[in-house]
Amino acid sequence: MTAVRCRPRSALSAVALIGGVVWATAACGAEKGATVENATGWQEPASYAYTLASSEGERSLLGAFRVTVRDGKVVNSVGLDDSGRRVVQQVPGEVPTLAELLEQLDQARRDRADTVEAEYAADGHPMRIFLDWEKNAIDDEALYVISAYEPAVGQEKANR
Repeated sequence: MTAVRCRPRSALSAVALIGGVVWATAACGAEKGATVENATGWQEPASYAYTLASSEGERSLLGAFRVTVRDGKVVNSVGLDDSGRRVVQQVPGEVPTLAELLEQLDQARRDRADTVEAEYAADGHPMRIFLDWEKNAIDDEALYVISAYEPAVGQEKANR
């Protein structure tokens, strides 16, 4: 597992921010649903499934979800708790792909959020993302915990 912690207001984190911006700038030309590669070298496969626990802050995407992605788009999301079921029923388009979570991470870096943290699995896919845009603000945080990641059959070897 690789952990990345970025606090853009410090000198050391400014270097990490610049690296993230360079990567994000290169990724900006990618179309939605296109293969996205993050700083760990992981490329989002066209099809996979994962479990997302989204918490913290005041936002619509709160709860636990089992997400299925095909051709770079969420094709099925199942709420695993009351909050997740409510989101899937009321605003199903809010449930993201892993690429969309990584795009949100990169946007927080570009916006110079106070805290931008990510942890990655050995294969490079994100396992945990924590964002806090304003240190002293209440309810602007976002915590995403990714588990049970399963590339579609045949995708595992393509990512190695």
